[in-house]
Amino acid sequence: MRLFKERELRVPKAMRVAPELPAVVSGKSPEPRLVLFINPFYPKDPHASFGKHVLTPTLALTSIAAATPADWAVKYWDENLLQGPPPGDPLPSVVAITVHLTFAQRAYELGAWYRERGAKVILGGLHALSCPDEVMPHADAIVTGEGVQVWPEILRDVERDQLKRVYRGSYQKPYQDDPPPRREILPRASFLTTASLIATRGCHNRCGFCYLATRGLHMPYQMQEAEQVAKQFRATGEPYGVFIDNNLGSRPDYLRELCRALRPLEKIWSGAVTLDITDDPALVREMALAGCTGVFVGFESLSDQNLIDAKKKTPRAADYARRVALLHEFGIQVNGSFVLGFDHDGPEVFERTAAWIEENRLECATFHILTPYPGTPLFRQMESEGRLLHRDWSKYDTSHVVFQPKGMSAEQLMEGYAWCYRRLFSHRAIWRRRPSDVRAVPGYLAMSYLYKRANWLWPFLIRHRLVHAAWWPMVELSRRRHVAFRARLEKRASCAEQPAVSKRRALTVLSAGV
Repeated sequence: MRLFKERELRVPKAMRVAPELPAVVSGKSPEPRLVLFINPFYPKDPHASFGKHVLTPTLALTSIAAATPADWAVKYWDENLLQGPPPGDPLPSVVAITVHLTFAQRAYELGAWYRERGAKVILGGLHALSCPDEVMPHADAIVTGEGVQVWPEILRDVERDQLKRVYRGSYQKPYQDDPPPRREILPRASFLTTASLIATRGCHNRCGFCYLATRGLHMPYQMQEAEQVAKQFRATGEPYGVFIDNNLGSRPDYLRELCRALRPLEKIWSGAVTLDITDDPALVREMALAGCTGVFVGFESLSDQNLIDAKKKTPRAADYARRVALLHEFGIQVNGSFVLGFDHDGPEVFERTAAWIEENRLECATFHILTPYPGTPLFRQMESEGRLLHRDWSKYDTSHVVFQPKGMSAEQLMEGYAWCYRRLFSHRAIWRRRPSDVRAVPGYLAMSYLYKRANWLWPFLIRHRLVHAAWWPMVELSRRRHVAFRARLEKRASCAEQPAVSKRRALTVLSAGV
């Protein structure tokens, strides 16, 4: 692959610059027992889809909102919905802000703005756990670890004017005891679906680059009751749901139970899994019968040595293609996640990865530049080797090079990352990856073009709250076609008796991770 300097991509100001905070508000005192939950603005990667930021809402804030005592009023604001800065009239007495390292500075700006006006600001999220000394000066209190269980205590301490500086939540407590998220506070029209779901917490992998490996984060694998999850999905009224679990398939026996609970709903869904679920073709069949239209798979690399270094438990890269084909045979589309910049990656990695994706007809692909998150083993390694280029957390977003690669220059890595997106979402590559079943091609093309090549359109859809309306016809069409596909699949012999070897693919629109 011939690398060249990336041309400057045009990114609308609304997608790269946070809304300006007003200098003056009403001047009123904070409203007692009113809490405002804020998801701060973060700049969008010009190479990826602008639409992916409004596909599903974060569960972190709606889950904590569910633990709010009944005598408190709740409001929600997501700055990424392009509706301007968070409201200041009425002024909330408590402001809860989730903090990720990439938008930490914006969270601090919001916190300062509200604190100056008399509100109590609570900061939580992974960055509060990994960098508490940095976060603490910007808040009246911080939460490290699980926030749901300590949230009622925080609000009662606010009422008594006895707020502590630090609250520590434990992931050891039974996960299924948590209340269901308060999805009614979300602006439904602004998202593809508000049915973001979580059935499990944790992962059997501890990859050195993953946030789950953050020092101080102890998250044992836990599961909610399958029927409880199905009940939540049904209650959303949405035809399509997204499981945001780190790895929905960590426990194959539980995934099978969950699929049987979801099957009667006649809805469609996608989720993140590791490729080892294909060890059992019968389980993949159960997923399809339950409405799974797509999976997000962290392939990470086509180099076994990179996978070993990252401590990722996964099948060998040489067996990836066969396993992808198995998912396709059951009508499950694949969004492959690939990390670029491992120590065994050279400049050839970009061409090799793109060619493999096209050859195996992955419906979608997501690329990440290897990023050493603070507190992870990878960060400690890079720090000890003197390979960190800076500590500007806003650039630790997997779309910037923040370390010195071994097999290429930082410039080559950045250029190769941009090239991968250009190639995979070019007209030619989209056509090459089209489904084998010609009846599925129109839906696939609609998804591909709206998801990635319509970045010029997304700011308009988001600002005018047309996201749900734009996606709904394709979602419903996909659901109906998949229900018919399931009926045909159910008539086949079971996998144990007759493998489902077929060149046909489900007539679905949605790709994994969407």
